Amino acid sequence: MQFKNPDFLYFLLFLIIPIIIHLFQLRRFKKVPFTNVAFLKNLSIKNRKSSQLKKWLVLCTRLLLLAAIVLAFAQPFFGKVNVDTKEHLFIYLDNSLSTDTKGSKGNLLKTASQDLMENVSDKNTYSFLTNSNFYQKINGNRLKEELKKIKHTSKNTSIEDIALKITSLKNTSDNILISDFQNIDKKVFTDLKQQLSLVQILPEQKNNISVDSVFINQNTVNSFTINAIVNNQGIAKENIPIAIYNNNKLLSKQTFSVAENQKKTIAFLVEKTTSFLGRVQINSNDAYDFDNSFYFSLNANEKVQVLAIGENSDYLQRIYTNDAFNFTNTKLQNTNYNSINKQQLIILNELKSIPTSLTTSLHLFLKNGGHLIVIPNEELDINSYNSFFKNITIGKILHKKKDSLKITSINFKHPLFKNVFDKQVRNFQYPYASLSFNTKLKNENNIISFENNTSFLKQVKVFNSNFYWFSSPLNKSKSNFTNSPLIVPVFYNIAQQSLQLSQLYYTVNKRNTIEINTQLNKDAILKLKNEEHSFIPLQNTFQSKVQLITEEKPENNGFYSVIKDTEPIQTISYNIPSNESVLNFLNTKELVSKQQNITVTNSLKDSLQKITSKNKVHWLWKWFLALAIVSLLLEILILKYFKV
Repeated sequence: MQFKNPDFLYFLLFLIIPIIIHLFQLRRFKKVPFTNVAFLKNLSIKNRKSSQLKKWLVLCTRLLLLAAIVLAFAQPFFGKVNVDTKEHLFIYLDNSLSTDTKGSKGNLLKTASQDLMENVSDKNTYSFLTNSNFYQKINGNRLKEELKKIKHTSKNTSIEDIALKITSLKNTSDNILISDFQNIDKKVFTDLKQQLSLVQILPEQKNNISVDSVFINQNTVNSFTINAIVNNQGIAKENIPIAIYNNNKLLSKQTFSVAENQKKTIAFLVEKTTSFLGRVQINSNDAYDFDNSFYFSLNANEKVQVLAIGENSDYLQRIYTNDAFNFTNTKLQNTNYNSINKQQLIILNELKSIPTSLTTSLHLFLKNGGHLIVIPNEELDINSYNSFFKNITIGKILHKKKDSLKITSINFKHPLFKNVFDKQVRNFQYPYASLSFNTKLKNENNIISFENNTSFLKQVKVFNSNFYWFSSPLNKSKSNFTNSPLIVPVFYNIAQQSLQLSQLYYTVNKRNTIEINTQLNKDAILKLKNEEHSFIPLQNTFQSKVQLITEEKPENNGFYSVIKDTEPIQTISYNIPSNESVLNFLNTKELVSKQQNITVTNSLKDSLQKITSKNKVHWLWKWFLALAIVSLLLEILILKYFKV
């Protein structure tokens, strides 16, 4: 038993006063001899004993009356917490897009929010976490206001992050997690020590169809095929409408059927345009609506700037075609040094020497994020090359070696060969080189090697850029590498990675790096904007490009224009992560038998009522007040009806 006002208990000391008074009233009688009343002796003793008993009973009732009144004012109660201590509850409410669906009682998020509003108490404090916000130690009224404003978001919070948040709060009396627990492995709960009440909210429908991804095949000069991969979860579906739009213009519409729990590719033949703002739309009544639209964009004006300095080489012109590259080939003496910093990739194609003026320009070019390929000349000036290597601090050329070697080893894990090979090929016809230069470069990464394990093509990180070194000349008198199938992916992918052209689409709430082929004045910035919102992403400005980094924003899917000054220069598309559409939910019942610190329920109302009941305060002051009244009545009855 606890007391709200324990100081009142000091008044119990005053109970000694009626005891003292009573003792004075019970002082001993004096004996007075009287000869003629001897026959009254027995009656006198009997009356005296009755009087003393009555006084003792009255004393007890008065002591009980006073004690009961004092205890009633002290306000005794039974409870697990002190009555003046406000209970602190932690509540996590999952407002991810997967909760934007119909449950047995309506929309999952709205139903959970309503249940919370109806069962929160103004006497408690709450720490309230969603995927987009965190409110620490707020009262019940503030929590209700936030619940009224809650919206769905594409952001997600992991169970580990929730546990860290609970740990940081330290003094929570109960921790309630309200979620569908989508794509969560039960193993994540193994190491959790916190007391958790899990309330699982699940969608009513167990079927869903979504657009998983999009890719493009080029058919002719004037057309290409857009392939939409559709993912079906649940039973087989037939005659599902699907359409493709360029911005808001309908281009094509068809229906398709898909087997149970299978994927299917739907192809659309589309005419080429200067820019294409694509949207694939499915019309299906299933678990989720947000995954029925998929956005992608093609920007025809994006081309990589490539400059080759040296003799003309046919293989470079065949690789760097006008549809994807702005390729320029110039002799050393005709090089316009002012154009160097406008390039994304420069190729030094078998120069005998590297002049000091070119060294200075290339040093600045590399520092500003440009990428460089160096192909040596069979009669190169080692001192001149080493002077350039020293200027950019990468190492040096050791010596020339005249020995015919086969090119046999490929680093299949290197980004240049990503998606190039279906498998690691070992039996193709090896190219060769009859002359090579041995080098000692810092932090080199071998891409292609000779049969003696020396490098044929290596990569070195220089400043913010990539430096590629071929150990051998590529002219046909010294090597047949230009006739090898490797020549195209090597040079093509080096150029493509020199400027990370915007992809068909990006994913929201994921780190994306996008390079925009533009030049900015000092203090100028790029913005991303759609019809409703605009924001300034993280960005790194180089001489001939701007690197954008997006992660926490944008939050919504759709088209976003890249704004320079006030003009749009490019369009980027974002989509919701595909794992938000997966109908894979944690079986919370399996946790109960293994995790003693976890309780599970499907009713938020029941969970909150159990917590309220567990921490309920049972007041006793009314009972003590009733006892005081009973004591008073007993005293009245004793005084009135107890005859002595």
